[in-house]
Amino acid sequence: MSELISMMNIGKEMAIKLTSVGINSPDKLASLGSKQAFLKLKQAYPNVCLVHLYALEGAICNTEFNSLPEDKKKELKEFSDFLKR
Repeated sequence: MSELISMMNIGKEMAIKLTSVGINSPDKLASLGSKQAFLKLKQAYPNVCLVHLYALEGAICNTEFNSLPEDKKKELKEFSDFLKR
């Protein structure tokens, strides 16, 4: 879990949630990708939101989630909106 916490945008609470759904390392998160990781989180924790998805993508890309490119944010928002249907 400490490896996850060392990633940008991943705090202790997020690391605990990720670990609980089987994502226990930065490599595992990167191999799944932000969308699949978010989907796993959403199934276990229905209250996770778009900001969590941005944070996961930012962690994988080693960038602040609010600095993601606008086209990436749009893509992720469309994915999140799709899951709400």
